[in-house]
Amino acid sequence: MKRFTVCCFSSRIQKSRNQNPDKKLRETMEISRKDNEENNNNKATSIIGSDQTNVIVNHDFSSGMHSWHPNCCEAYVVTAESNVSHSVLDPSKCGSYVVVTNRKETWQGLEQDITSRVKPSCLYKVSATVSVSGTVQGLVDVMATLKLENQESPTNYQFIAKTCVFKEKWVRLEGMFSLPNLPEKVVFYLEGPSPGIDLLIQSVTIHRESEPELEREESVTAEDENIVVNPNFEDGLNNWSGRSCKIVLHDSMADGKIVPEYGKVFASATERTQNWNGIQQDITGKVQRKRVYEATAVVRIYGNNVTNATIQATLWVQNPNQRDQYIGISGVQATDKEWIQFKGKFLLNGSASRVVIYLEGPPPGTDILVNSLTVKHAEQTPPSPPPLIENPAFGVNILTNSQLSDDTTNGWFPFGNCTLSVAQGSPRILPPMARDSLGAHEPLSGRYILATNRTQTWMGPAQVITDKLKLFLTYQVSVWVKVGSGINSPQNVNVALGIDSQWVNGGQVEINDDRWHEIGGSFRIEKIPSKALVYVQGPSSGIDLMVAGLQIFPVDRFARIKHLKRRCDKIRKRDVILKFSGVDSSKLSGAMVRVRQIRNSFPVGTCISRSNIDNEDFVDFFLKNFNWAVFANELKWYWTEPEQGKLNYQDADDMLNLCSSNNIETRGHCIFWEVQATVQQWIQNMNQTDLNNVVQNRLTDLLNRYKGKFKHYDVNNEMLHGSFYQDKLGKDIRVNMFKTAHQLDPSATLFVNDYHVEDGCDPKSCPEKYMELILDLQEKGAPVGGIGIQGHIDSPVGPIVCSALDKLGILGLPIWFTEMDVSSVNEHIRADDLEVMMWEAFGHPAVEGIMLWGFWELFMSRDNSHLVNAEGDVNEAGKRLLAVKKNWLSHANGHVDQDGAFPFRGYNGNYAVEVITTSSQKVLKTFVVETGDLAQVINVDLQGNWFSTVACPLVAGLQPCLGLGV
Repeated sequence: MKRFTVCCFSSRIQKSRNQNPDKKLRETMEISRKDNEENNNNKATSIIGSDQTNVIVNHDFSSGMHSWHPNCCEAYVVTAESNVSHSVLDPSKCGSYVVVTNRKETWQGLEQDITSRVKPSCLYKVSATVSVSGTVQGLVDVMATLKLENQESPTNYQFIAKTCVFKEKWVRLEGMFSLPNLPEKVVFYLEGPSPGIDLLIQSVTIHRESEPELEREESVTAEDENIVVNPNFEDGLNNWSGRSCKIVLHDSMADGKIVPEYGKVFASATERTQNWNGIQQDITGKVQRKRVYEATAVVRIYGNNVTNATIQATLWVQNPNQRDQYIGISGVQATDKEWIQFKGKFLLNGSASRVVIYLEGPPPGTDILVNSLTVKHAEQTPPSPPPLIENPAFGVNILTNSQLSDDTTNGWFPFGNCTLSVAQGSPRILPPMARDSLGAHEPLSGRYILATNRTQTWMGPAQVITDKLKLFLTYQVSVWVKVGSGINSPQNVNVALGIDSQWVNGGQVEINDDRWHEIGGSFRIEKIPSKALVYVQGPSSGIDLMVAGLQIFPVDRFARIKHLKRRCDKIRKRDVILKFSGVDSSKLSGAMVRVRQIRNSFPVGTCISRSNIDNEDFVDFFLKNFNWAVFANELKWYWTEPEQGKLNYQDADDMLNLCSSNNIETRGHCIFWEVQATVQQWIQNMNQTDLNNVVQNRLTDLLNRYKGKFKHYDVNNEMLHGSFYQDKLGKDIRVNMFKTAHQLDPSATLFVNDYHVEDGCDPKSCPEKYMELILDLQEKGAPVGGIGIQGHIDSPVGPIVCSALDKLGILGLPIWFTEMDVSSVNEHIRADDLEVMMWEAFGHPAVEGIMLWGFWELFMSRDNSHLVNAEGDVNEAGKRLLAVKKNWLSHANGHVDQDGAFPFRGYNGNYAVEVITTSSQKVLKTFVVETGDLAQVINVDLQGNWFSTVACPLVAGLQPCLGLGV
């Protein structure tokens, strides 16, 4: 059966009316499968209408065609007394009905003007009994739609509901709608069957289900009120429906082996043919925008020999402009053995004309069992207090006998069935990254642990450290490692930590020779473990492993920041001399000068998404605190062309318009993505010739459309972690991507971009591997203009990050942190992590910009990484961001010297200077400090700008936020 989604429906309806379709595509690779989804299903009872006045006049056609009008077609009423013979349905048995005939287009049907009988922000329930006749093969779509007309703007069409109809069978079509604003004219109509098929309508009702939110506010006071109706199925399947599948009510299944966890019954979504099939409820009008809700479900799976599968709670939202959005709420790995509960939060940024929550996910043929589903306003999590860490002992090694001082392995034990012994000949100096953290330190002993008879990769020396770890301290890991002879392939060596049942990466290195190598890493624990051990592992079985001077010590990150502040004073600031003129020298000498920096020119940007910009609170924080932006998904190929030839640039256009109108520079992320899992299936299925053609088309379409609009492009994302295009099209494709992009838009700087470059935990993307990639591209003629370090990092340690920057800085290309985020359950520790990363970036001369990978809760790629809570409260991490940026503003006070000059040292950017002469006259000027090594002399003409009173905040308090045309 051919299925159409709301998007497809909107496109074909609007095309016939010369309107442009505007649809929102779901994130990542779930987009394409949604294009085959039905938005309603008639296999289960839907929401029961309330007993209120019907909006529809003459709902059962008892008054003939009164108030109804055929839309560019013909219609007549069939009654038992009308002497009209119809070959399909006998009115004496089913009652009167209308026949809509002579239809030439799918959108032609029956309509009624309901403008005077609907109110804005109310929730309305639509119910219609429909059928079809004529040349019908299989199932036919029938849809309910609103036509919204305003004299000064194009006509919009709002989808309400759709059902599948058999010939000669009456079917109930049900749905809901809400209008945030009331247009000048609202027309309800039924449409959908193919041309030539008659549409039969027996009755239509529209009842108001709820009052406007403002009218309901006083009655909705309980924070724990569940907005899902019949959440435990105590009222059967009322208010629930199948999402293109069947739903069934049970008191037990599997011969009584499956019974409800709570209550007496549960529901199953069965006869599922797609992953997205499931059980759903329409919650339109019950959720408010910019308000956080928490969904809780109790679920399990059954059938098709599947023992475990992911069940996902998803929200489908249709905005008034027909833009569809799919919000993943949460997911859980469900089993066929027991019920499991899972929770997740969601937020609507903009207004919604339709909201449906549903459960989906398991493979086709597997039933989704649901015991309950609730949605309530989420409780606000209280701010986490700063952790109290007593006696942190910064720089002190927590391991026992690291130096093997008694020539024994006391304190160590073999992890697995291997043999440990002590040998001589390892380096006597600390590894460089540890040396940068610890400073002057006694030499190492030159002894090392030799692990032999290794039969598994995980075997090596280990030590229990349970009682030595402290919560929320950041630990640095440092060790020299070497592997034995006889290797014929690169070997990964890893310092690992077993924290209860969790594996924690303490740093890795790839070894392909007989030299000693440094491993530098970091970690932190945020809950008390019952058992913790550290072990060194990695080489293939049979290869000896050598470990020398392993140290784990807490780092004093604030001491590091003090060092970086001094460093920034040298590399980011510049000597400036203000030379004043235009005023009598007698009044100028000794005049008071107050210099305040308004804006630092160092780029600090953030990731945004299309749905974010519907939230004015988000936009306000974004515009006030960032000067660059990057789009989360909206420029990626899987978003702009989920199906071949179906292009969607509207989202990117909307976001680019917001940025350009507010002087926000933008990065283009990304033209291609080398990781196969991110590549659309239609691309993966192509042969080499076709793939090469669509790659060239992608470059041409994107770069021509946005020529000169994006300052940067990430050309082929994550080439160190994927090779789809290179495998399919050969090694030269990467170089050709860069060359073609440069030819199409010479103004854009072209970047490589990858992750785990800066943290020492991934041998695939260590700085050395990254440098090899860049040099290889450049040698083949690729115009690589910048190095992108994503910066998704945990428990950052300054010297480790700086070591990576030093190595990459040798290439002489600008380095940007392109996707920076940090994560901690404690907001204060998250703030510390963010401050460390920002100062490391700002304190390195090769780094020219920082992009955060978002800041708003529920719209981050990682949990516990947000800076602003979902309802707009700035948390401790967000406050630290603002504090760091404030520290990047230079201020100076003093007096004009006898030469009419005022020298100071400041960061690059925009400034305002206030001069108060000896005669108490005041003048205000603005100027710019540019990048440079030599002192910048700025001539300031004070003539003609006298102020007798203080007329602006900057003059009174010289606040750096004043816009003075700089």
